[in-house]
Amino acid sequence: MASRVNTSFTLIPKQKCRRSNHHSSYFCNTLDSDPQLLSTLGNFKVLPLEILHIILRYLSGLLFKRCTLLLPTKERLKYIHKILSEVSCFKFSGCSVPLQCLGLSCYGMFLQTLTAGWDELECHRVYNFLCELTNLSRKMQTVVCNKPGSARKLELRVRLFCRNVLLDHWTHRSDSAFWLTRILKPWPMVNQARLLYIIFGPTSPHDGQVIWQEMIEGPTDESSLKGLANAIKLLYDTGAKGWTADDVISLVDELSVVPREWLLENNARLLILSGNNICFTFMASKAVNGRAVELARLVVFLALVCEKELYCMDWTVRMMQKVCKVFSTAAERKSFLQSIANAFACVTMEMLQPVMSGDRDDDDRGFLNLFHLLHAQANFHKEVLYLTMNAISS
Repeated sequence: MASRVNTSFTLIPKQKCRRSNHHSSYFCNTLDSDPQLLSTLGNFKVLPLEILHIILRYLSGLLFKRCTLLLPTKERLKYIHKILSEVSCFKFSGCSVPLQCLGLSCYGMFLQTLTAGWDELECHRVYNFLCELTNLSRKMQTVVCNKPGSARKLELRVRLFCRNVLLDHWTHRSDSAFWLTRILKPWPMVNQARLLYIIFGPTSPHDGQVIWQEMIEGPTDESSLKGLANAIKLLYDTGAKGWTADDVISLVDELSVVPREWLLENNARLLILSGNNICFTFMASKAVNGRAVELARLVVFLALVCEKELYCMDWTVRMMQKVCKVFSTAAERKSFLQSIANAFACVTMEMLQPVMSGDRDDDDRGFLNLFHLLHAQANFHKEVLYLTMNAISS
């Protein structure tokens, strides 16, 4: 943590309380004016609040949960805020070196311990309280409504708060899905996609800021897309409340144009990382909506990614075969297969043109892409031949 917790406590309370018939003790104004809080402290109520704070430093956070069990949710949250707000690192934008600071992560672990076992309504109140406390909704509105990258520091703060406080500490995926739903659902789909990219998209290793051009300037790698893929799977696989399969697929579609249309290779890599169910559902959606030509190009880039990453090309062929069954007539299926063949030829020519013109980059990336595509096409058609021969022999 960049800032140290202030561990100095005043051992002499500011005011004395009246001596009771049974105990002679000191109480601060907070305890004296809050009989409900007194009743939850049990035998600890005879101690001055400063002494209680010292004791709690050596005990579990779990003890705080038990000591405040009878308090209403909002009162418990106010008490937490009163304690944590004294340290800048626990605030939304309090720490000057957020990437090296452990404050928000500690806050998240504390929050996870506190709310474990609470019902969804109470957890919803927790989220609303945090939004009110930190102006999170207003900050989110700023980053999703303005031009991407125009508020880079605020984008980073939103990302760190959402990840470290709300999302990253849960044992069960359903809990993470609940909090991610709270973050995304108040916004229209286009803003949901922008938020998803801010929270889980690729960032600079130097300053942690979101890299908005990563998906549109060239092919990216698995590490840049893994966070986004895992978030999509979280919403789809857990059956999170408020999300249908169509909602998730629409979110994936919207994500692929943030901040502008992605390279199709990056879109294909995201679908592969998102898993078979999401990939098939996404492709089937295009099939039933009359976007066969677009779907055929996607198949080409699925094959290219499989070739580059050394995945089994058999997977792409079987995915194509499964999607073929979505088309209602034999003529539509035949047209789709013809579109795939045409797409291989078109993409090859697109990649060949800059190579032939001598417009080659320093690392020969264009030439290597063409090399991988030709191998992908050969291996793809080889798997199609194997599938055909197996069907004939059976």
